[in-house]
Parts: sequence; structure tokens; C-alpha cells
Amino acid sequence: MSIPEQGMSPEQLHEPVDIDEAVRQLDLAAHDVAVASGCIALGDLNEAHTNAITARAAVDAAEEILRVAIVFRERGLS
Repeated sequence: MSIPEQGMSPEQLHEPVDIDEAVRQLDLAAHDVAVASGCIALGDLNEAHTNAITARAAVDAAEEILRVAIVFRERGLS
């Protein structure tokens, strides 16, 4: 069984997952969203766009960490 969109099987995973990193990524995303919102209010659409992209990247990273953590939990590896 593969992790969806990852290309790595759970058997290839050896390190425990650090859930704190998912929290950190979500905190970063929230900050970037707030900055993007402020940039829109100031009319700086380029900077708003940049921060929206970095927010999305942080959310994607958190989602991937959580996906792997779920596999670890289901396999009794955590």
C-alpha cells in the first residue's frame, strides 16, 4: 500500500513523525495568510500573491506530515 501522491510505501518510513512540525507549518500558514490579507488592503497584490503561495506551501507540508502520521498510527509505528 502506498501513501497517496507520495510514491513511498509505509514500509519505507523508519523515523517517527514529528507532529509539532505540522503545527509549526500551520502557524506559518496562518501568518502568511494574515500578511497576504494586509497586502491586499494596502493594494500590494504582488506581495499578497507571494504570501498566498507560501501559505499554501505550508498547508501542503502540514497535510503531508499528518498523512504520514496517520499511516504510522494505523500501522502501530507511533
